[in-house]
Amino acid sequence: MERKNFLKSLMIGAVSTSVLVEACKKDSVTTTTSSTSGTTSSSSSSSGSSSSSGTCSVIETETEGPYPTHSPASYVRSDITGDRTGYKMTVNITVNNSNNSCNALSGALVDIWHCDAEGNYSEYGGSGTQSTNYTSVHFLRGRQTTDANGLVSFTSIFPGWYTGRATHIHVHIYNSAGTSLKVTQIAFPEGTGTALATVAGYSKGMSGYTYNATDGVFSDGYTLELATITGSKTAGFVLSISMSVPA
Repeated sequence: MERKNFLKSLMIGAVSTSVLVEACKKDSVTTTTSSTSGTTSSSSSSSGSSSSSGTCSVIETETEGPYPTHSPASYVRSDITGDRTGYKMTVNITVNNSNNSCNALSGALVDIWHCDAEGNYSEYGGSGTQSTNYTSVHFLRGRQTTDANGLVSFTSIFPGWYTGRATHIHVHIYNSAGTSLKVTQIAFPEGTGTALATVAGYSKGMSGYTYNATDGVFSDGYTLELATITGSKTAGFVLSISMSVPA
């Protein structure tokens, strides 16, 4: 009897273990399927995930400093020119959600800021890094909310440059609740025939200019940060770039 009971207990134990293993397998499959099908069916979501990873790379992360906007929510405006003079430039930024098959991200908050034609930033100055004091003004800074197509547009001027940096625009993207999604920068195409060569650094010229390849921010890669720029000094320039961020 003892032997029979012992064998019976082994059989029950084996069955219990088998059931437990199968249950874990099912839980694993169910969890995976549930996770995969968070937005659509598992098959279509899987396809979307593959497409997202193949065609929707998240834009590079860059530093926000050293001249970030102190109170970005205070400057909700499309025209950020202020009293600055320079060649007119329209900045079009399209934001996509890399976590949603690269679809347009509507309702996102997009802040941009950049220097003026002389390489100076508003809200800063009076120190060694920027001798001209612009601490009390807020030119070339603004915020917009992306539309249904993920687009924001700003009216500005073509940025100048300052020692150690290539021409660039800072961008900080938040979701509609104000949670930071991405801090990055926009790089400008270089070479003969480009807008950068046409503007030629305004009155400063290009002597001592730092190009993207040796720029401390862009030198490690800026493929996704490189904008497309069309136009002229007389008609104005149009900058366009698409940014994918995880939202």
